[in-house]
Amino acid sequence: MAPPHAKHSMAAKAFKAYTEASAESQSDFIERHLPLVKTVVDRIRATLPPAVDTEDLHSIGLTGLIAAARKYDPAQSATFVAFATLHIRGAVMDELRRMDWMSRGCREKAKRLKEVIAAIEQRVGRPASEEEICAEMALTPRQYSELLEDVKPITFVQLDSEVYSEDSDSISLHEIIPDETQVPARERLERQEMVQLMAARIEKLPSTPKKVLAMYYFENMRIAEIAAAFGVTEGRISQIHTQAILSLRTYLEQTLKSSLASSCC
Repeated sequence: MAPPHAKHSMAAKAFKAYTEASAESQSDFIERHLPLVKTVVDRIRATLPPAVDTEDLHSIGLTGLIAAARKYDPAQSATFVAFATLHIRGAVMDELRRMDWMSRGCREKAKRLKEVIAAIEQRVGRPASEEEICAEMALTPRQYSELLEDVKPITFVQLDSEVYSEDSDSISLHEIIPDETQVPARERLERQEMVQLMAARIEKLPSTPKKVLAMYYFENMRIAEIAAAFGVTEGRISQIHTQAILSLRTYLEQTLKSSLASSCC
């Protein structure tokens, strides 16, 4: 296996040949792909509290774009856009983890909210509504909206996060498993079961949050675009998104706990 500096050298030569063939300098190439940084950061921004400076995240995303341009090998990788997206998102996620902006108090609020959602959903057998959660926690609609803003960061972490560093390519956590071309049958079944569980649960969501999730995750629409489509504020769409993700996460956690308990008996 070639040492990291040798790999970077080979990638740099491949990129140099790539840009020379298209009569484009590396700086021009990066500038042409700057909108990709904004796209990635804007999608992440939907799950962040207002206190987080998105301008800083754009700067961090730019470093990810530059790193991707330096490492990209068109002969070995997918399209540059796909390759760079992983690096930009990885750089931003690393910075957010380093910041660790969510206070202990917010984490406690998030834990309490998830417990309430789990209790309600276990009792009624469907996703909890805003009204039911407010009643259970003795909150006004406005107080509940403020609570969702406080706990919004817990919906940020991806189930399949990227691993990023300046010394290696960005890869998914499951790709760290040796011999990634051979997915164990048990793991494949577990993934399929999880997908089926989430799909079935999403079907039980009320119409509005179901549409918001579909527009955001499957149609790649931005929060502002979804808000315009519904004729409401971006903040309202963000709240709907947060509660829907909380409900799905809570359901998944409870299902996995029940499954583990059954297997241990």
